[in-house]
Amino acid sequence: MNTILVIDDEKLIRDSLKRLLEKNNYQVSIAETVEEAVKIIHDQAFDLILTDLRLPGAPGTSLIEQYTDIPVIIMTSYASVSSAVDAMKLGAIDYIAKPFDHTELILMIRRIIKERKLTLENSVLKKELAKNYTISGMIGDCPAMLEVNKRIHKVAPMNTSILILGETGTGKELVARAIHEFSNRHASTLISINCAAIAENLIESELFGYNKGAFTGALHDHPGLIEAADGGTLFLDEIGELSLEVQARLLRVLQENEVRRVGSTQTRQVDIRLIAATHKNIPQMVEDNLFRSDLYFRLNVFDITLPPLKQRGDDIAKLANHFLLEMVKKLAHLPMYFSPLVLEKFQQYHWPGNIREMQNIIERALILTEDDEIGLEHIALFKENNPISTKNEGIHSISSSTQEENKTLNTLSLDEYLVHFLKENKHQTETELARQLGISRKTLWEKRNRLNIPKKPK
Repeated sequence: MNTILVIDDEKLIRDSLKRLLEKNNYQVSIAETVEEAVKIIHDQAFDLILTDLRLPGAPGTSLIEQYTDIPVIIMTSYASVSSAVDAMKLGAIDYIAKPFDHTELILMIRRIIKERKLTLENSVLKKELAKNYTISGMIGDCPAMLEVNKRIHKVAPMNTSILILGETGTGKELVARAIHEFSNRHASTLISINCAAIAENLIESELFGYNKGAFTGALHDHPGLIEAADGGTLFLDEIGELSLEVQARLLRVLQENEVRRVGSTQTRQVDIRLIAATHKNIPQMVEDNLFRSDLYFRLNVFDITLPPLKQRGDDIAKLANHFLLEMVKKLAHLPMYFSPLVLEKFQQYHWPGNIREMQNIIERALILTEDDEIGLEHIALFKENNPISTKNEGIHSISSSTQEENKTLNTLSLDEYLVHFLKENKHQTETELARQLGISRKTLWEKRNRLNIPKKPK
């Protein structure tokens, strides 16, 4: 229910407006002066302020500068063009002269509150778009993903809370977006927040919002992400990172459908659908008293488990080709393709970083490859017992005539590995060596100097 603060020094007008607005399903508070209004606003959040221009003490327009995030309608019995212009210059959202038509006032209020909600949603959407999501759809038809798709379509039309489980990088946020798009809330906002990406001392104010003066630096009222998701969907990724105190406040939101800003004693009604995700073992966290059991039961009404990439069979090649096509477009690159050996290696690889790792590996290979085929020499995989990856500057393969020699080389340090590689391939050009190592010629030159390896070792 939207909240409105009415300020007028005439009791008859205050009471009349309160009855009118409550009749039209608004929650109304009243004040006689600006000083009294400030005290009320400190403890309660409002969607709109309706104030008389001339009041005992400070004028109604003084609230405009103090509360820039709340739209203010100015009322006056001194109807004149000049007073209207002055009020609008100060930042009033609109102006109405007494005596006013009740229907006109209600239509004005509805329009302003709707515009405020859209502005808030658009602001959130811009932040979401700035994240540059690269996945446009769910790819794959392995049995595990078919089950995921089935569960998404089954639960999406309902308002049930959902818990998405799976390893990091498996696409949990993509599932949350798919649920939102197939739900009856798709026309409203989906608010996504990674609980692990926000400092513990900030997560509470970000989620629940805060009132001006609630803490040092709180210079104005700030609606939280839960309020921003009103009417839509709230996705909390890595929910296992929330403190027990924040978990308790979140539980109240789910139980009572109401939220209270930090520093406020008043609550406001919200209508959200919650989707949570985690890679952690929540039942074990409950047992260890790190996660509230009552919140877990509230969240785990319906769960969706995403398989790790290594278990997705033929989907691996489909995903790799999909990401390659997307990145070719993104980088305005000429068309490219994987060699059969690369796709075979992808199929055998254990993918500890799942889909996110695949995207990074493909983008890096695309940058390094100079022709239209991505070969094994262009990819850098984290191999078991031989962690050679992008962290080690792309060195990932070495010429060897026997499997036994390969096994021995796996125990070498990175520098020893490089020395052996350059000596074994001393007849290749610098460009060929750099390409095979997955590094630039400049980096190769720097490594030669550091390790004192001449271009043609004896």
